[in-house]
Amino acid sequence: MSIPTETLSRFILRSEAEHPEATGELSDLLTSIGVGVKMIGHLVASAGFSGVHGYTGRKNVQGEQTHQLDEDADEILVDLLGSSGHFGSLVSEERDGVLETEAVRNGAKYVVAFDPLDGSSNIGSNIPVGTIFTIFRVRDDERGATQEDFLQQGREVVAAGYSVYGAKTSFVYSAGNGVHGFTLDRTIGEFVLTEESMKMPKRGSIYSVNEGYWEKWSEKLQAFISSLRSQANRMGYAYTGRYVGSLVADFDRTLRKGGIFLHPGNVERPGGKLRLLYECIPLAFIAQQADGCASDGPTEILDILPNDIHERCPFIVGGEEESQWFREEFSDCPCR
Repeated sequence: MSIPTETLSRFILRSEAEHPEATGELSDLLTSIGVGVKMIGHLVASAGFSGVHGYTGRKNVQGEQTHQLDEDADEILVDLLGSSGHFGSLVSEERDGVLETEAVRNGAKYVVAFDPLDGSSNIGSNIPVGTIFTIFRVRDDERGATQEDFLQQGREVVAAGYSVYGAKTSFVYSAGNGVHGFTLDRTIGEFVLTEESMKMPKRGSIYSVNEGYWEKWSEKLQAFISSLRSQANRMGYAYTGRYVGSLVADFDRTLRKGGIFLHPGNVERPGGKLRLLYECIPLAFIAQQADGCASDGPTEILDILPNDIHERCPFIVGGEEESQWFREEFSDCPCR
């Protein structure tokens, strides 16, 4: 039996040791998020026979019906992170506003925004779901954490990551030193390093988009999707369509296999559906660290300044060559 040599906590500590100025707070936070992911993964895995996979009858700030698992996952992360003493404020998809912690008055250095259970509408269908998080630095230590600390460009992200709960439970994150992937080893109850310094292929062969919205797209976007399916496109081969309908699952495949994933706006929802702060920005940060790129069409996601903690945004992400192709097509117009 082989013994894993690098768990998530060991990897985080090793990374911290490479930066003598580090105080250990970010390491504690990332480790806490890893614990929360394991707890949420257990909830997801046991939802079928524990009877907690249905709707609650309540709606979140976006007007979407919430599942019991949404609220349970949210409570896990709020309790774990709020008690860590390192986060000044929290933003969750499931909460209307900013949640302040006791650490606001104790000089906390960071704020965190997260989607506790992305893709929860798929619960009951055995489709992968996940968790997404973003960490920003408090900009004024004397002032303390405020809502303004969440309204920063993605290039100011300190760390971000996501998990996927599926056939395996994975944890992928970056603290600005590359993208690293871990897989939960259930025999020891720890995340084990399985991919270090992950890179998105410069060119892939898969495109991913919900083509059920075809009639609501502009002719220009329809033409781009059609070109992906044609051997006469600039790449010289037809792309294969793959769409899960779970953001973390579709993004994770794109990160590992390349190609392009599109979640554009349309005539009914030109601003897109995904949330900029805790879905688009963290995944764009991961993509950039892995040599990929994400945009809303004309603008890179990491250059967009959020105006609201629950702001929505079109999201297109892919390898270097697909991203360049898309940006050239939509450099002068919105993606819808």
